[in-house]
Amino acid sequence: MKNVKKALDKGAFFAYIIRALRRQQVAQAVNPAEDINKLLIVFVPLRLCGCKGFLFERDLSQPEVKTHMPNAKVLSEKQAIVEALAERIKNAEAGVLVDYKGITVAEDTALRTELRKDEVNYTVVKNTLTRKALDKLGMNELDSVLNGTTSLATAENDPIAPFRIISDYSKKLGDRFNIKAAFMEGKVLSESEIAEMAELPSKSALYSKVLGTMIAPI
Repeated sequence: MKNVKKALDKGAFFAYIIRALRRQQVAQAVNPAEDINKLLIVFVPLRLCGCKGFLFERDLSQPEVKTHMPNAKVLSEKQAIVEALAERIKNAEAGVLVDYKGITVAEDTALRTELRKDEVNYTVVKNTLTRKALDKLGMNELDSVLNGTTSLATAENDPIAPFRIISDYSKKLGDRFNIKAAFMEGKVLSESEIAEMAELPSKSALYSKVLGTMIAPI
């Protein structure tokens, strides 16, 4: 608590009182719940101290520490986003997490157009909410890549499409657009598996590869 004292001549003193009271009224209007003690202005005659004039003293307690707690509506909206993300990932045959930090607006528009043609759902996602969605599905192995800029490409019909298209753009754009991680049917893929999926031309090629693996001699 700090006291500020200043001797004023009589005319300036009353002018100062008026300004101070106005500030006090404004402060109370803005925040009626404010503790009145924090706004209390005390005027004491200086003659009590053996001096002429007046003593101005403003008594302020320690500053109020305000904490911003999310309200119920915000929490409900975030929970809804997490649930929707978890459902989207769960229903996807495959998905790719991307670092898009260097892509231009024109490049992003072209990418989205191409992904849309192959029925790939592509959106920018928040790391914290995506982490919660993945953890709900037991895919916390992907938590470590959820930093910086993150977008998510998922496909429910053709699992190869997001790998092929995202990989092509990554090659064209270099460090400005990179694959962070990927999954297929709930399984997190290794870098070599991601590269292998990206080389397949279509869903039918994937089935042929799987079939060939199954009938190959041991």
